Amino acid sequence: MTIRLGVPSKGRLMEKTFDWFTERGVTLRRTGSEREYAGAVEGIEGVALRLLSAGEIPRELGAGRIHLGVTGSDLVREGLADWDAQVEELAAMGFGHADLVIAVPACWVDVETLDDLDAVAAQFRAAHGHRLRIATKYHRLVREHLRAHGVADYQLVDSQGATEGTVANLTAEAIADITSTGATLAANHLKVLQGEPVHRSQATLFRARNAGWGASDQTAFAGLMARLGLAAGV
Repeated sequence: MTIRLGVPSKGRLMEKTFDWFTERGVTLRRTGSEREYAGAVEGIEGVALRLLSAGEIPRELGAGRIHLGVTGSDLVREGLADWDAQVEELAAMGFGHADLVIAVPACWVDVETLDDLDAVAAQFRAAHGHRLRIATKYHRLVREHLRAHGVADYQLVDSQGATEGTVANLTAEAIADITSTGATLAANHLKVLQGEPVHRSQATLFRARNAGWGASDQTAFAGLMARLGLAAGV
C-alpha cells in the first residue's frame, strides 16, 4: 500500500512546502502542467503525492482519503469539528504565518479590547434593536474565542469576499479575518483589538487519524517520519 500526502497545488504555499521537504531529503514535484494535479515523491518509498487546494486538504484529511496533509492550522481548526480527534499535528513548518484577528473601525477610540467590544455590543443592541455584526469566514473559531471571553451580544455574518470592506459597505460593524501584516486592515480604516489573536496560523503537517493505517502504511509512515526527523506514532 501507499500513503497519500496532500499538499497545496499552487502558489507560495506549494513552493514553500516543496522546499521544506527537499531540505529534509524528500523531493516533491509536479509531473504535469500547472493545470494538472499530478505529482511525484522521490527519496522515500511508499508515499504518493496529491496536489489539492489548501481548503480541500482539511476535508480530505477528515474523510481519511489522504493520510497526511499540509495546510494552514486555521483551516483545519475551522473546517473540522473536534479537529484534534480527527487529525494529529505532526510538525509546524515555519512558514505561511498569519493571525486570525478581530478588528473594529479605527474611529472607535474607546474600543481597544474584547471587554470594550462586549460593552459596545450591548450598547449597540440597546440602541439599534439588533446585535452588532461581525463579518468573517471563520465562524467556528471566532464563536469559540468570543464565548471564551464572555462576549455575547453579537452576530456573525458570512463573508466570502473582501472581508475588510464589509464595514465600509455597512454590512458589518466589525470583522474577524486572517492578516499577516495588518496593512490591508489599516488601509480600510480598521484596527486590531489588543490581546492574543483568535488563532496564530501557520502551515502545518497533519496526519489523518482515520485513514486506514494498515501495517504497510505504518511502515511507510515510519520511514517518512524518520527521513523528516519527526517522531512516528499511529
